[in-house]
Amino acid sequence: MVTDAQIRKLFRLERQGAPKEQAALRVGIDPKTARKYRRLRRLPREVRCMTHDWRTRPDPFAEVWPDLEEQLRLNPGLEAKTLFTELQRRYPGRFPDGQLRTLQRRVRRWRALAGPAKEVFFAQVHYPGRLAASDFTHCTDLRVTIRGTLFEHLIYHFVLTYSNWETGTVCVAESLESLSEGLQNALWELGGVPQVHRTDRLTAAVQPGVAGPEAFKQRYQALLRHYGLEAQAIQAGKGNENGDVEQSHRQFKRAVEQALLLRGSRDFASRGAYEAFLRQLFAQLNAGRQQHLAEELPRLQPLPAGRLESCKRRQVRVDSGSTIHVEGNTYSVSSRLIGERVEARLYAERVEVWYAQRRVEELPRLRGRGKHRIEYRHVIDWLVRKPGAFADYRFRADLFPSSRFRMAYDLLVTRQPQRAAKEYLGVLYLAAKRGEALVEAALARLLDGGGPVNVAVVEEELGKSDSGMSLVAVEVGAVDLGSYDALLGGKEVEDGAGREGEVAGVSRDLAPAGVPAVLRGTGPTGAAGGAELRALLAAPGRAGMPGAAGQADRAPAAAVAAAVGEELVGPGTEAVPGEGTPPGANPAGGLVRGPLRECPGLRATGIGEDAPAGGDRPGVGARGPEGAILDDGLAGAGPADRQTGPEAVAGAEAAVGVRGPDPGRPGLRPTVARGDGGAVHAVGGALRAGQCAADEQPAVLGLGGDLQGPDDHGGGHRPAGASRGDHRAEPAELPDGAGEEGERPWGG
Repeated sequence: MVTDAQIRKLFRLERQGAPKEQAALRVGIDPKTARKYRRLRRLPREVRCMTHDWRTRPDPFAEVWPDLEEQLRLNPGLEAKTLFTELQRRYPGRFPDGQLRTLQRRVRRWRALAGPAKEVFFAQVHYPGRLAASDFTHCTDLRVTIRGTLFEHLIYHFVLTYSNWETGTVCVAESLESLSEGLQNALWELGGVPQVHRTDRLTAAVQPGVAGPEAFKQRYQALLRHYGLEAQAIQAGKGNENGDVEQSHRQFKRAVEQALLLRGSRDFASRGAYEAFLRQLFAQLNAGRQQHLAEELPRLQPLPAGRLESCKRRQVRVDSGSTIHVEGNTYSVSSRLIGERVEARLYAERVEVWYAQRRVEELPRLRGRGKHRIEYRHVIDWLVRKPGAFADYRFRADLFPSSRFRMAYDLLVTRQPQRAAKEYLGVLYLAAKRGEALVEAALARLLDGGGPVNVAVVEEELGKSDSGMSLVAVEVGAVDLGSYDALLGGKEVEDGAGREGEVAGVSRDLAPAGVPAVLRGTGPTGAAGGAELRALLAAPGRAGMPGAAGQADRAPAAAVAAAVGEELVGPGTEAVPGEGTPPGANPAGGLVRGPLRECPGLRATGIGEDAPAGGDRPGVGARGPEGAILDDGLAGAGPADRQTGPEAVAGAEAAVGVRGPDPGRPGLRPTVARGDGGAVHAVGGALRAGQCAADEQPAVLGLGGDLQGPDDHGGGHRPAGASRGDHRAEPAELPDGAGEEGERPWGG
């Protein structure tokens, strides 16, 4: 091929006076070729662009071209090869096969000059966060295998048209359930919702039937409404209108092919491993699109509160064959459900059977129609009782879990034709009860050995395999409780350190009436932040009567926590008669109650004895202060019904005085194990004896010597009857009066 550089050198040598033939030889071209370019005075590139209107050979189609042109005008879709075949039929031997290319060039030239206008495609402008396109693509041609078996699958492909960000979900069929699951997976992975979702006509996802298209449309529109998406569908057969995702199909499948070649194997251990491989590939493809994706994310709509269930629900009845019929396919369920109506939830790849708001079965979904899946475990209990039904059972092929079972049945039919069904069903029953894998292994050994195969032999073989199993010794190390003791010790130290500053300005023994002291283990706190104690009025006035409890000339009363079952009164100066507390207020003092069986835990000693005199704190002796009111609100939980506890002492819940610590006082519970006597149990527990002075809590005074007065015998202001600590006894109503005769009822 002559180049422009050769002709330029030829012209230069001729200008220098070199002979023409020598110049042509020096350039490396033939003298005749040199004369041609010398005559044209043009370079080879320019000569190739020149057109000529003469023919070098006769036109073989000159006579028939008018007829061919008329046919092309009437039917523009005719191909040149079709016309050439017709010419060979009409004119045998006139047009050899080598002239086909000549006719194709002439037809193409005619289409470009005089043919109909071709379809024009208009490039579109994409805006951030506006449009997302999706479609299904078949990936079986990638030849991916799962444990050596070809994995026939599709991928639901989702693409943002502005940034080309993409993701996908593996599915086995094109259906609305697959579309719903794939679309929701993409939106939640993206973290937002675009404005428009474009798809094809989705005709392959519509179930056949009269109501199929309408039901599909309603469910699809419900899915889009849930996410606030606007639907957009392309014209039928115009895949170019969804060109973004169609082009992404080709690019993505090529990337998968290259990744598989780089991996060196197309086989995966499981479907999950293959899906993980695809997720990693999508991440690599999206790595270079982060800049444009960052422009889209702020413009996306927010996601709804949760996902929409991607299933179709059907109410069906379990027939007498222990089967249900859903979407033209048959599934077996437990025979216990025969005659009951169940709900079948059809997902993209599974069917869930629900009964009484419980999922009772989960089965792989069958593709297509007219198929069946019978699980032998559902019917084997009754099939062994009716072995004659096995031979002609409609779904008998599903009762062979593997080829080993089929081989065993065929062998039984050959050797014992009369008992083959009964013996095989017995083997199948063993598989349901003992384990299919164990029975299959036993059948494999028996078939390889060539011996007899029946229920007794298989059961004996299972016994041999069980005897060979060895037990694995599991050693559990000793539990070290040292860390737990250290934790409790640290808690004790923290509690002790915090007691000094719990209530600022409150002395160690006394607390103002308006300040709730923080008691360790008293449970929930009141509105003021302190522990709530039941109110106990100490003044001999009327309950609920307005008073001046907050006056400065009143001595502060301490908030007292006593042992379980004891009642509290203010330990300060006695209240002035006639003064009370406003409704809703918590007066000083109160009653701390525990579980109902804690109160009777007081020993009988001291019951009925008067409180010893002495001490600077007022107390309750044989008779408490006038007007003292008992709050009968119970705290804590009592024993369960028909349970017993310590015997109750009559009148153990009467109002008593609170005295200083007395090591010899009766009625106090002893210190429990693991304690140091310095802690107070939670509400309902007992105060430990031997409490150290350093461990005393603020606002907790020592207990008095006596717990009851001599008048606590069922008389007084407390009605006779069963103890209020017993939850099984009907408590007597409180008397109308709370103090002296004629007083108003207590309104606190």
